[in-house]
Amino acid sequence: MTNRPATDPASSLLFRTLQASPANSLWLIDENISQPLPAALPHIQAITNRFDLFQHLQQSGWHSRFSDFDFSHLPRHSLSRILLRIPKEKPLVHYLINQAAELLEDQGELVLIGDKSEGIRSYSKRAREKLGGQFSETKINAGLWFASITYDAQFSAPDLDDQNYTQLRELSDKSGFSFISKPGLYGWQKVDQGSAFLADELAMLLNQSLPISGRLLDLGCGFGYLSLRSSSADTQLTCTDNNAAALRACQANIDKQGLSAEILASDAGDTLQGPYDTILCNPPFHSGFATNSDLTSRFLAAAARLLSHDGNACFVVNKHIALEHKASSHFGKIQLHADNGHFKLIHLSQPRH
Repeated sequence: MTNRPATDPASSLLFRTLQASPANSLWLIDENISQPLPAALPHIQAITNRFDLFQHLQQSGWHSRFSDFDFSHLPRHSLSRILLRIPKEKPLVHYLINQAAELLEDQGELVLIGDKSEGIRSYSKRAREKLGGQFSETKINAGLWFASITYDAQFSAPDLDDQNYTQLRELSDKSGFSFISKPGLYGWQKVDQGSAFLADELAMLLNQSLPISGRLLDLGCGFGYLSLRSSSADTQLTCTDNNAAALRACQANIDKQGLSAEILASDAGDTLQGPYDTILCNPPFHSGFATNSDLTSRFLAAAARLLSHDGNACFVVNKHIALEHKASSHFGKIQLHADNGHFKLIHLSQPRH
């Protein structure tokens, strides 16, 4: 994730608001938040869909859960306050507002914090239409807004359009390739073109026929596209991602295709132990509303740590990312396999353990 500076105004405001929150409050955490996180407050629960944040919450002593925002453990209308720093994805924001109407007690409060450019004012208006209670919004500085909306138990309104956030659904790309996905994944309605480029070139890149044999790691797996294109039931497959929604969709795809895999949560592979014979990776470079060039370096370091001495790591990145330079401190052999004008495929071997 992007480690925004501690002075990020929206995160700082949210952290201050947490300190003044009542018992039975719930903090919902997507990736769009600064680090370091504040010290634990025993009367506040936290739920996050990002494993790296869950790890930090656990280390800080928070009462926290890692899930794709599963609220089934919480009694209906039991919360005094819900706090949310606006996420990037509209279906998720709408889903969380809809859930607030199920979780808040009568006159309980939903707090929304975010920048005007992130849609905070539109979201606060929709929250008011859904929750039906008292509404106030405050402009904190040039773009930062704080909104408070209370839930009126006597009020009833249809759900906001969250595109059936919790529902896994089958989709297909232009080539007819079928896959299971859901909102909450980056580019969830399509196959990433970089990943498709890597899958199409993989046999030639590795100089071997598919499916891949031996131990295979899909590092940053998303819904599991690279695994689906490169594996068989005999492949010793591991899929890992930081995003709870991705892990849900990946498990569904693995099951649908009759594969067998370890599907593990990790922050750029930090919970995994190698060695793997082959590593496939399309590293992310977005985190929330920001870009983060450090993510590529972290995935490269993880691949070098996890790859066997004579193994192969295959990366696909945007052509503007200087992966070859970043990889030089982690791998002894770096080869540009292909460049299609948008993405480039890099073959890495001889890891520097």
